[in-house]
Amino acid sequence: MSEEIKQHIREKLKLVPELPGSYQMKNKDGIIIYVGKAKNLKNRLKSYFTGLVTGKTAMLVADIVDFEYIVTSTELESLILEITLIKKYNPKYNILLKDDKSYPYIELTDEKYPRLRIVRNVNRKRHKSRLFGPFPNVGAARKTVNMLNRIYPLRKCENLKKEVCLYYHIGECLGYCQKEVDEQKQKEMMAEIISFLKGNNEIIIKRLKEDMERASEALNFEKALELKNMLNDIDITLTKQKIDLNKNYNFDLFGFYQDKNYLSVTVFFIREGLLFGRQNDIFNSVDQLEEDLTHYIIQFYEKNHLLPKEILVPDCVNSELLSEYLERKVSVPKRGALKNLLNLACENATVSLTEKYENIEREETNRLQAEEELRELLSLPKLERIEAFDNSHLFGTFYVGGMVVFDHFLPNKNEYRKFKISTEVKDDLSAMKEVIYRRYFRVLMEEFVAPDLILVDGGELQITAAKEVIDELHLNIPIAGLKKNDQHKTSVLVNQDLKEIPLPKDSHLFLFLNRIQDEVHRYAISYHRNIKSKGALASLLDMAPGIGEVRKHALLKKFGSLKKMKEASLEELETVLNHDVAVKFFEYLKEL
Repeated sequence: MSEEIKQHIREKLKLVPELPGSYQMKNKDGIIIYVGKAKNLKNRLKSYFTGLVTGKTAMLVADIVDFEYIVTSTELESLILEITLIKKYNPKYNILLKDDKSYPYIELTDEKYPRLRIVRNVNRKRHKSRLFGPFPNVGAARKTVNMLNRIYPLRKCENLKKEVCLYYHIGECLGYCQKEVDEQKQKEMMAEIISFLKGNNEIIIKRLKEDMERASEALNFEKALELKNMLNDIDITLTKQKIDLNKNYNFDLFGFYQDKNYLSVTVFFIREGLLFGRQNDIFNSVDQLEEDLTHYIIQFYEKNHLLPKEILVPDCVNSELLSEYLERKVSVPKRGALKNLLNLACENATVSLTEKYENIEREETNRLQAEEELRELLSLPKLERIEAFDNSHLFGTFYVGGMVVFDHFLPNKNEYRKFKISTEVKDDLSAMKEVIYRRYFRVLMEEFVAPDLILVDGGELQITAAKEVIDELHLNIPIAGLKKNDQHKTSVLVNQDLKEIPLPKDSHLFLFLNRIQDEVHRYAISYHRNIKSKGALASLLDMAPGIGEVRKHALLKKFGSLKKMKEASLEELETVLNHDVAVKFFEYLKEL
């Protein structure tokens, strides 16, 4: 931090009020890199620049050239504003839950004739249906639903049919679409299912054992074995870890461990006094423990986790403030079984961080080494942001493009972009030019931050094409390419002077560059497949090689649909098409 910047910050600090609010730290490019809140803005902001800071906080302070703040009336308002700004700006130094680790729940639908189904996208608002879980994995949830559907004659179909289906005839449905259902029988059935899903296995176990004995006595050994397997599923798949708690307890509990600039958080899911499952996450921390934990908990429930009746947190978290925000009871256990459980969660967080720390440190070191090596190889003044591009097409038609962003060799998925390329484009180079132009014209028009390096999938031709566009836009952004060998594996790095730089296969740089290339390829391909699945290719037959109007009509007359064409053999296709066209069309269909 230069003396000029220090002086600017010192002068600005004199004007900060001693009031609650949210503050935003900015770097030299004017980008918000951290958002925080405080009861007393002046004291909090002064702590960054006047005290001793270490670890990630020191890295944050080194990047700060300016700050802004917004005064609020209450601490709750400052928290709401802080969360809103974090969502808007995705600041570099804030904790961000980028991947959705939501657990599956079992839903008993709120309908006249309820169904059982697995759901993931639950939100923090009250759900009208009855939800049970979270389950540790979708396999356990699916086994549970399948087993209950076989034991109880529940409604199976999403929409009621005009006539009874197979499930009715095999005794696994009461025929809700056609018959009057005994309400009392349905209530008893619902009560048993709910009881089981809340952790009471006794009723179903007793029923299954009785049915198994009857099947054995009737020499129906196949049925008896099926029932025995169901009992095993209950014992193995559905058994939850019991803890010494009241059976009415339903809550989530958050434990943590902080060390060496990392924060490890463990969540226990307690339902009906049983431990259903747990989740652990590890983050780089900026030493603002209360803020980091609060951010984590709020994001946790905004990432499709259903809010329980109660949330238990460590005493370093402002439980009253969090309770106001989430509109749930949030408390800090002080003694007894709940305090012991909190200690256990903290122990789990400690073990997780200890086990992963060496790997994290190694990965961090390797990443920084790779970053520095690439910067030196390409003679770049700095290397923080990389934007990588790849295209995908279907037999030379319907091109799409993908762009991925890596900040310090870490994927920033919020910045990924997709491009649907104009239908006039018929080759890879034209597709590359269009994507590069569209991306960096927007950079010019909307004042986006330009990357320190553009990476293209390819060698001399692709780099030249991209460079033509960048020069046309009067931008000064270095370009490099990742060239593949005959086995379609990354082999060399090509700089913008078209010089090939070999990449040793065991180097950290090779591994990171290969990761970037795989990621942008995956992203472009997945976009292409997604478009196809949604029917965006209005007529796949029109795009098929060698298929004109006459042949298209002949194919439709013979097979009736594209599905049947895909199922047809080459010989069957040759009854309509000549050999050469049939071969090309057969290969085309395999790609769909």
